[in-house]
Amino acid sequence: MRATRVVQKILSHYEGETPGVKANLCRMLMTGKLGGTGKMIILPVDQGFEHGPARSFAPNPAGYDPHYHYQLAIDAGLNAYAAPLGMIEAGADTFAGQIPTILKVNSANSLMSETAGKNQAVTASVDDALRLGCAAIGFTIYPGSDSQLDMYEEIVEMRKEAAAKGVATVIWSYPRGEAVTKDGETAIDVAAYAAQIAALLGAHIIKIKLSTDHLMLPEAKKVYEAQKIDIATQAARVRHCMDASFGGRRIVVFSGGAKKGEDSVYDDARAIRDGGGNGSIIGRNSFQRSREDALAMLGKLVDIYKGRA
Repeated sequence: MRATRVVQKILSHYEGETPGVKANLCRMLMTGKLGGTGKMIILPVDQGFEHGPARSFAPNPAGYDPHYHYQLAIDAGLNAYAAPLGMIEAGADTFAGQIPTILKVNSANSLMSETAGKNQAVTASVDDALRLGCAAIGFTIYPGSDSQLDMYEEIVEMRKEAAAKGVATVIWSYPRGEAVTKDGETAIDVAAYAAQIAALLGAHIIKIKLSTDHLMLPEAKKVYEAQKIDIATQAARVRHCMDASFGGRRIVVFSGGAKKGEDSVYDDARAIRDGGGNGSIIGRNSFQRSREDALAMLGKLVDIYKGRA
């Protein structure tokens, strides 16, 4: 597979990585309608685990079938498809080699009590990723949770094993838990901190949420104000999170969150593009729409990332 100069430059930022990891990063960056641009759109479908089947798929019942998501990602020309073990296994043979896959190797669920703490169970392995031909593993961490240190230790070991076997690592870095307020989960200082933590843990691709201009941490707020860090617009906040991701030397994609109007989805993508982000990882905003509407929306997002809309 050839690599454009843009992709070659991105790969050059991953110094010391194994050729296998770089090959899989290249595979994702060169796949689909955004292939070669340095931009990415990934379809993540782990919501059945996180939120339950009806909340996830009843708005578009075709989504109960794992094959639907594979086919949607392929037909939309996306860079990759991410899901937990069972969903990847359910289509791994039928769709082998047609789109890079990311095996989500840990998960939580909505049946846990509030006193259980914010944590996720490891539900798959690096060897599962190899067996299923996945380009990467995906792992969620919760900066701010009382369980965060255990999660960091888990992903460090899994990332080490994955890199040794040529598999890339995507870290979902979602601040939540005992040390983070509700507003703080999307505060810009916390979002940038979450991106930095993921980069320091060795993430090849970082997934974070878009942020607000709220500042949660008092000591950080002093610095933002003293240094006059621009956080006034979404594009500026994306740019700041890219700075926190090793000065833009790591691929960063931003989650789409709960289903919302198409204009909001497009505005988010323009802010990500203008702020220098690498793209979107967009689940409910695609698979909870009809297939026809989802393909149209994803096509428009491709145009936005190509600077055509």
